[in-house]
Amino acid sequence: MQFESRDPLLNSNLKAIIALFFAIVIVTLVFFKNLFFQSTYLLKSFGELSVDPDIALKNNKPTFLEFYAEWCEVCKEMAPKVSALKNEFEEDINFVFLNVDNQKWDNYIRKFDVNGIPQVNLFDRNGNLISSYIGKQEELIIKDSLNQLLGEAQSSNDIVNAEFSVIKENKKNAFTTRSHG
Repeated sequence: MQFESRDPLLNSNLKAIIALFFAIVIVTLVFFKNLFFQSTYLLKSFGELSVDPDIALKNNKPTFLEFYAEWCEVCKEMAPKVSALKNEFEEDINFVFLNVDNQKWDNYIRKFDVNGIPQVNLFDRNGNLISSYIGKQEELIIKDSLNQLLGEAQSSNDIVNAEFSVIKENKKNAFTTRSHG
């Protein structure tokens, strides 16, 4: 008989513990939502507030163009750093963010041969591709490159940072007089 009387008490205690646990989880998520979801929010806002790439590459300002995806963990990790750089340099440099999952940007994805994300391309004032890199980069490297991009007194060969990926010349469309154009 005693065993049966303890069982309802145990069940009610277990229910109370589970309810308390869920309440703590919900309260934690509410209070720390910015901490948990800041990177995803930043990535969404990048795409929404981005300068149109056609305008950016023709308005006589250097351009930072990043290809990203909202599901990309490296993109999420870099988002706060890129946001800080955007806030620092947005007066002098165009910041363009193109989501690779948006079919609207397919022509740019093909044009700049995006085969990994995040991919960042840096363009000079005339819209010429100066540097490109793929994957996680340190904030200091990006900042130095943006500073170099602003100092256009240097030749474009001096601007290319040795730590960036090498830009390979596309020879698919190259032709000689014997290739029948």
